[in-house]
Amino acid sequence: MRRTTQIDVKRALVLTATFSFLCCCSKACLLPFLTLYFRQLGLSPSMTGIVMAIKHSVTLVWSPAAGLLSKRYNKRRLVINCSLVFSAVVLLLLLLPSVGKLGAQSSTCNTSDLSSGSGQSQLNVTPSQTLPTHTNLVIPTSPVSEWRLGPVTTPPNRNDTEHSEVPVSQGNLSEVPIINQTVASVQHSTISSLENAARNKRSAITSDRFEDQQKGSSGFLATLKEMDIQNQLFYLTLIIVLVWEFASAPLEWTADDGLYEYLDYADASDRHGSADVWGLLGAVCGVGGAGLVVAQLNCHVAATRASRSAVHFYSYAGLAALALPVGVYLPLYLNRKRDRANGLLKGVQLVHGSPHALLCAFTIVLVGVVNSAVENFLLWQMEDHGSTELHMGLSLALSLLSQAVFPLLAGRVSKLLSPGRVLVIGAASLGLQCFYYSFLWGPWAALPAQVLGTLSSGAVWWAVRIQCEDIATPGAERSVRRVYSSLCLHLGSGLGSFAGGFVAQRFGMTWLFRGVAIGIMAWCVCLPFLQWKAPRQRRINYSRLLAADASEASDSESEPERDWLDKAMEDDRGNNNYERRIRHQN
Repeated sequence: MRRTTQIDVKRALVLTATFSFLCCCSKACLLPFLTLYFRQLGLSPSMTGIVMAIKHSVTLVWSPAAGLLSKRYNKRRLVINCSLVFSAVVLLLLLLPSVGKLGAQSSTCNTSDLSSGSGQSQLNVTPSQTLPTHTNLVIPTSPVSEWRLGPVTTPPNRNDTEHSEVPVSQGNLSEVPIINQTVASVQHSTISSLENAARNKRSAITSDRFEDQQKGSSGFLATLKEMDIQNQLFYLTLIIVLVWEFASAPLEWTADDGLYEYLDYADASDRHGSADVWGLLGAVCGVGGAGLVVAQLNCHVAATRASRSAVHFYSYAGLAALALPVGVYLPLYLNRKRDRANGLLKGVQLVHGSPHALLCAFTIVLVGVVNSAVENFLLWQMEDHGSTELHMGLSLALSLLSQAVFPLLAGRVSKLLSPGRVLVIGAASLGLQCFYYSFLWGPWAALPAQVLGTLSSGAVWWAVRIQCEDIATPGAERSVRRVYSSLCLHLGSGLGSFAGGFVAQRFGMTWLFRGVAIGIMAWCVCLPFLQWKAPRQRRINYSRLLAADASEASDSESEPERDWLDKAMEDDRGNNNYERRIRHQN
């Protein structure tokens, strides 16, 4: 940018708000529902946790690296536009066929199911659960876990299914032979189809292995062919998510740097935070609108779960395409002299040098672990209790709205509690939320817990902002804030996703939520004692010191200046009076 370039701050703020709204709206249309789509594909909790851990790890490393490279070579606008295009294109490759053709199950479109909340999770549906039955017919089934789907080795026992107990009311005793015969014939046809599918799958796998041995092929593709369909989908999903995260990770970091330096060049950097508010509103509209649109689709449009999941992907791509023209005209500025001494490494050094900042950083890592459990498996838990995309979208939208309430209460809270205590209360509220999620009982049961987002996420990040202002040197506030919001949070989310997937696989999602809740609440018990014991290092605020010196100097010099001024005014008055007297005498 040249010095003669005229800066329009209002136009820059409008473009910034629009770009932030569209980007956050596009991400919110898909990212909260992404793990639910992985479940539909047939991935296990451990596989889902590994995929999400890789995603957070790429963001942790690649975002600051891409931001630094784009600044050094002055390619910020190119990076932003390419990130929007390639992330939308690569993400559409995730529309893969599911294991066991779960996407072919038809879905109910009755609006009464949404109001009553009696719908059940369709991912746990087995072939025996889709049989036409009488109103008084009860068929005991043994549902198969969706993460254990794979090559069928042994078909179900016919004796267990053909001799099922069929309790019938006394008024319909004459219908018992007909019902038994119908159920037996339908189940016999279903079992025979399963046997044929198992034979075909085993024969296909055997033929593929024989061909590979004959050709002498080796490498990753040959190994991938020898795997079952579940592992194949896992590796394909992992590769696509890895490429997609490499494309989308630099977007937020690079755009934020360019916009902040533009506003800082115009002496309006204090107005940079307005983009966060619009981003939060965009996320609310995205997650709530996606859930509402998917729930209101007609039966012929949303006949399968795969088509309903495609709505989230196409919504992400469409909103990213809308953000592309805004990114072309986005105001950016490159200040090469800035952030050389106050970069991310400087922020890490400031956090490392303060014991209270280190305690806050470790708390944010634990918050990232808890958030990973909520983001990855909360929708799984809600779906198991009959929730649909409408319940999920409205619940997540309420959680985001509640986070925006705490800044309105921050003034009163700061008078009653210190930032350290607010951090403890916020982390404890997050643990209480997770403990509540382990006791869900219906579709709308998760809705009351979302109100605690005011005290959990809102209070935690307010306390982090105060901590950043306390330890940061002039010009390094954003760098210290990024240490918490990017490094610590993504580090905790990556570790939590990796460990949480195996915990959910082994013990279930209920004990996963209880485990992370107990862990973070135990840390909240120890945190006040550690804060009290940690030495507080007071940093010299040079700006306040200079202001104080100026005020003292002005106070000390005010009396002599007043005396001199008063004498001068008296002399001037005396001279004027003397001149007037002479004129009057003449």
